[in-house]
Amino acid sequence: MSSPGDDSRSKRYDRQIRIWGAEGQSRLEAARVLLLNCGPTGSETLKNLVLGGIAAFTVVDAARVSARDLGNNFFVAPESLGEPRAKVVTALLKEMNECVAGSYVETPPEALVEADPGFVDRFDLVVATQMTEPHLLHLESLCRSKGVKLLAVRSYGLAGYMRASMPEHTVIESKPDTQVDDLRLTRPWPALREFAASFNIEALDDGAHKHVPYVVLIQQALESWRRERGGAPPSTAAERAEFKRRLAGMRRVGPEGVPMEEENVDEALKAAFHAWTQPSIPPEVRRVLEDERASPAAADAHTPGDDFWLLAAALRAFVANEGGGCLPLEGSIPDMHATTDLYLRLQRVYRAEAEAHAAAVEAHAARMLAAAGRPGGGVAAGAARHFCRNARNLRVVRYRTLAEEVAPESARGEALAEALGEEGTAANASLYVLLRAADRFHSTHGSFPGVLEGEVEADMAALKGLAQQVVAEVGASGAAAADDYACEMCRLGAAELHVVAAVMGGMAAQEAIKLITRQFVPFGGTLIYNAITSTTSVLDL
Repeated sequence: MSSPGDDSRSKRYDRQIRIWGAEGQSRLEAARVLLLNCGPTGSETLKNLVLGGIAAFTVVDAARVSARDLGNNFFVAPESLGEPRAKVVTALLKEMNECVAGSYVETPPEALVEADPGFVDRFDLVVATQMTEPHLLHLESLCRSKGVKLLAVRSYGLAGYMRASMPEHTVIESKPDTQVDDLRLTRPWPALREFAASFNIEALDDGAHKHVPYVVLIQQALESWRRERGGAPPSTAAERAEFKRRLAGMRRVGPEGVPMEEENVDEALKAAFHAWTQPSIPPEVRRVLEDERASPAAADAHTPGDDFWLLAAALRAFVANEGGGCLPLEGSIPDMHATTDLYLRLQRVYRAEAEAHAAAVEAHAARMLAAAGRPGGGVAAGAARHFCRNARNLRVVRYRTLAEEVAPESARGEALAEALGEEGTAANASLYVLLRAADRFHSTHGSFPGVLEGEVEADMAALKGLAQQVVAEVGASGAAAADDYACEMCRLGAAELHVVAAVMGGMAAQEAIKLITRQFVPFGGTLIYNAITSTTSVLDL
């Protein structure tokens, strides 16, 4: 029986629970987030996470509310001028969701990370905003050593930057936009064959005939076809057309010779491709199964609550044995025209087979753990069933370190040169180069290009030179950043515009939720947002 608190929670988060489910929401409600710098970019990012219902957040920022903040940050007020920005932003964010705990530390993020490296241990995700490359490199090294996810976000004039960093991110529920129903009509199991054969379709009256599930119509037509064709399903275009005519011939004809309207036959014709579509393993999933971590050795590294690689190894064993080269059955069926009783009976047939497959995968996992001398360290209850139900959706995203991206010896210069040379990505790749050049300018001059009045022209020339230096160092021969974007970056003087910060905050919160819930697939490169052209590019560098 649900408690009043559960009912209140469901009402509060109803729309988002429909997207990522109760399990995703539970992960979100357990998440602890650290925000470094709470200007508009950080505040907008955290706002979306607070509204989503994270467990707690901590803001680290040393600035005091200034007139500039009043112009670009909705989470400060005129009466808070001169007060600690972290304190003001934290108070206003807490008002947005009383279920979320919030705290703040009034100190420069860079100093805190340097003085207390263990501080990040308390968090599941660090959102670092408006940090320059040298500080990000240090922070990334620290977060990776602690096993904490890092999301770097930045708004700079009319440009935005975002990059996640962690060794790898595993996804069970990637939730693709479209997916074919897993009906397995070309490889039916005994219970499905028996269910389909139990219908004497010719003997049914018209009322009962129009409520036969289309799965049964296709299965019976396919069994008949195979008996006539030596067991082979329709393969050529001509055979498939003939098979569909056979299905259409199952439609009843009225007294005057007019074909009757039967939705189940219409559904069977639309789903006829199931009669010749063999179950297959998507390329992304095959890469997971062939990964060196998806082996019995996964049992040695298994930790309670993190079953991905152990279950991937067990799934690999299932595919090689009981599955006969196929993934486990998902166990769900689509809506179809049928009586409630027939639909539920068919649903039970699919669910029973899916449960058997999940049990086999769980047994493989148990054997691997036992072989590793850890017989008591089984997978979490229901984990194998959940894993098998989403077996077609498994994904693994691996991230290069920021150090690998920027170091000349490991940078992907050819990829950058290609991005700078292609019309669709040239502008955004130029912004990427110029952001890195701006950080170099800051390291040398102590300010960003264009900030000091009267220095814009000189800063512009220096920025262009530094951009050429960045391109040359990474080996992007023959490429160059666009000069007009260098002018634009100097003209805006590193301003953190709210219109850009709001967009970056929305995208950053979306990526953060992907990382926290382990649903949907986060991008694996460096995202650049161009507010001039309203475009984004993900650069694989």
